[in-house]
Amino acid sequence: MRFIISLLLTGAIIAVAAYIVPGAHVDGFGWAIVTGLVIGLVNAIVGGILRLFTFPLNWLTFGLVSFIITVLMIMLSDSLMGSKFDVDGFWTAALFAIVVAVIEMFLGTASSDRRS
Repeated sequence: MRFIISLLLTGAIIAVAAYIVPGAHVDGFGWAIVTGLVIGLVNAIVGGILRLFTFPLNWLTFGLVSFIITVLMIMLSDSLMGSKFDVDGFWTAALFAIVVAVIEMFLGTASSDRRS
C-alpha cells in the first residue's frame, strides 16, 4: 500500500513540476506516474553506475556532479518516453530537477511532522 501511495505522490509531483517548468510537458497524470517510474529506474541503474565511477569528482565538487547526473538521467528518460514526456534541453531539465526536489523536500517535511 505504501508503494502505491508513493507512486501516486511521485506522479503528482512530476505533473506539478511539468506544469510549473516552461518547456517540460507530460501527457496526463497516468503518464506522469510512468515518467516517475522511468526516471526512478534510470536514475537507480544508470545514475548509480555513473555516481560510482565519478565518486572522487563528486566528492571534490560537493555533489554538483551528482546533480548533473540527475539532470542527464531526466534527459535520458525524456528520450526513452518519446512524446509522452518532453523536456526542451539541459537547463529545462535542471530546473525540472530542482522543482521536483523542492516539492519532495516540502512534502517530506510535512510527512515527517505528521508522523511525530
